[in-house]
Amino acid sequence: MLLWLWLLLLGLITYWILRRGVARITRTPIWILWLVMMTPALIWSTWQLVYGEQKRIPPELIIIPFIVCPCVYWFLVKLGRQSPPPTDSSTTSTSAMTSEPTPKSPPPRVITPAEESQLRECFPWSVFPLQKLEHRPQAVICRGQIRSNPELVYQTIRDQIKARFGDRFIVVFQTDLNDQPFFALVPNPFLEKSKTITRNDFLNRPILALALLVITVFTTTMVGVKMTEISPEIWRSDPSWLLKGLPYALALMAILGIHKSVHYLAARYYQIRPTLPYFIPVPFFPGTFGAFMQIRSPLPHRRALFDVSIAGPWAGFIATLPILIWGLAHSTVVPIPPDGTGIFNVNAIDPRFSLLLTVLSKLILGTQLTATHAIDLHPVAIAGYLGLILTAFHFLPIGLCDGGHMIHAMMGQRTSMAIGQVSRILILVLGFTRQEFLYLAIILFLLPLNDEPALNDVSELNNIRDFIGLLTLALLLVILLPVPQTIAQWLNY
Repeated sequence: MLLWLWLLLLGLITYWILRRGVARITRTPIWILWLVMMTPALIWSTWQLVYGEQKRIPPELIIIPFIVCPCVYWFLVKLGRQSPPPTDSSTTSTSAMTSEPTPKSPPPRVITPAEESQLRECFPWSVFPLQKLEHRPQAVICRGQIRSNPELVYQTIRDQIKARFGDRFIVVFQTDLNDQPFFALVPNPFLEKSKTITRNDFLNRPILALALLVITVFTTTMVGVKMTEISPEIWRSDPSWLLKGLPYALALMAILGIHKSVHYLAARYYQIRPTLPYFIPVPFFPGTFGAFMQIRSPLPHRRALFDVSIAGPWAGFIATLPILIWGLAHSTVVPIPPDGTGIFNVNAIDPRFSLLLTVLSKLILGTQLTATHAIDLHPVAIAGYLGLILTAFHFLPIGLCDGGHMIHAMMGQRTSMAIGQVSRILILVLGFTRQEFLYLAIILFLLPLNDEPALNDVSELNNIRDFIGLLTLALLLVILLPVPQTIAQWLNY
């Protein structure tokens, strides 16, 4: 039943994404595109339904649909690509009657020829001498040479443009694929949006955020009650039994709430406009899909990108540690079951797949935990364990994950995309040793590698932030990698 609920939710999300995006550029029926995209999940779910956990799905049945279906999807989108709107019939007939070709209208320009001279004056020779202007339909590209500190260059050019054009443009400072710097002047979309944004904006409704928070606390409490093996008949006759599920619910909500709250506060610190965090309740384990929030304004520089992205996961990890330690101290050691253990088998989990979890478990449980034993996690330990998984996922240096934003801020967008691709391949290789990593690799290959640039995407970070970034990657490896044999012997495990 749980499997089909996950499948239904995935299908609804996929259909919504297709309806909102691809439907505008192709005539191919959305239901066909949806069926192609859902084919891998349908194949895997059917295998799971037929064979259950008794027979592992063959790797080729995972990889082939994963490769073929995106190719078919791309072909169908291209096949139904919308053609440009036809020209007016009267214009066409008139052109046909005359031998002269119809002159093509010039492409739209962001600035007029008269304003171009004002724009050229915004680039002082001592800071960023302008070498070339390129007019694009939605931007003006200004190429030149950096002759000062990139931070000073951006501030000087931005102030000059704002003095002459006001808030008409967003000024973006980037480097191209050849590492050559350029400025991009983009018409400011937030001028129009600010006129239409009201207190009733869907993503800024405090009542909705509070209602989702209350519902999520209830669904996580219900999951916590199930962990204590209290039957629905008992708590329905006496609702006070629901209090048994609060330890799990409050522990998990504390981790998620601290994570998102610190994201929100870090964005507000840099005067970035974030939405409120909105929790996603689900009526099955783990009781929530986490929370989402959206950044509704551009990030000013790579320092802000680094701080906003990394503050939330680190705060969530710091909150996770005491919860996990307390939960492990109240967990019990059980023999490893005959059918083995799994990463999500919280009733008999073998912590040796994670170096950090192994060290914590051995230090807390001591000699009770041996190579022939597993851990039956206390509900609070389950919440801490989920917090650890959440931390590892957000630290991944891939695309839209917080770790991907962090690598982008540290090394630039081009390098971050290369690191993200290598990371996805490494996780796919790990997937052939543990099936859970294979599912993670499939999800990560669906995420884009590119990231939205900051307005000043050239200025580099300081040494302290670089050190924190390296420490973050080290923590990710400590969470993901299994315990080495030498450390296991040192722990007598």
